[in-house]
Amino acid sequence: MNGPEIEAAAEMLFQAERTGRQCGLLSLLHPGMTLDEAYAVQAALVARKRAAGARVIGWKIGLTSRAMQQALGIDTPDSGVLMDDMLFAHGATVPRGRFIQPRVEAEIAFATRAPLHGLEVTRDEVLAATDWVAPALEILDTRILRADPATGRARIITDTVSDNAANAGIVLGPERHAADAFDLRWVGAIVTRDGVVEETGLGAGVLNDPVTGILWLVHRLARYGEGVEAGQILLSGSFIRPVEAPPGSRFHADFGPFGAVGLAFG
Repeated sequence: MNGPEIEAAAEMLFQAERTGRQCGLLSLLHPGMTLDEAYAVQAALVARKRAAGARVIGWKIGLTSRAMQQALGIDTPDSGVLMDDMLFAHGATVPRGRFIQPRVEAEIAFATRAPLHGLEVTRDEVLAATDWVAPALEILDTRILRADPATGRARIITDTVSDNAANAGIVLGPERHAADAFDLRWVGAIVTRDGVVEETGLGAGVLNDPVTGILWLVHRLARYGEGVEAGQILLSGSFIRPVEAPPGSRFHADFGPFGAVGLAFG
């Protein structure tokens, strides 16, 4: 893809979010699209959001579980950018129509007190730079069609990455813990929708350790000359499958001693 094509793709996504009308698969429009080009589209999309007044507050990591990677035929996670207009309060109700096809995932959020830059950053340095960890829900949405209606072809990794890794919202539980207060591999959640258990999972579902997810992000950003800044929120990756969030649904994620987090959809 050349520069104008990248900008045009970002504009398509930007308008899809603003209007609530999904656009077609970029992978069909640009069959040879690479992951680097997809991240370039994502960056151009984020630049449009910033120009419209949104502020970057952190990063999300996606596709960390083996099941999700196998479903998309990949062997690496992806990442997206968190903006301040994506942040919802614990127990809040998302206004009807805010998202197109929302889904919910449970994960562990990290907040940084020091920057993390470079390919040489270690796991111990990630822990030292972490101010606190907390239970979290991520709201996913798709500004790109999940499947092309004419061919039935499903979206692929380049579509998802371009679409800011399908990121749409974040909810943090009120509890805050030191990063070493729990073995995060064993921190799990029981996720209910309208009082019915839909999913359960453990932190180990995220690359065997949620800290590894953060480490992957730092190293990926370093390859693009970027890094994690102090005061940012990092979603380490979901350890459950995405759960559909139709209008009127209510979600609660019980993390046991680690805390809880909830959200409703109008």
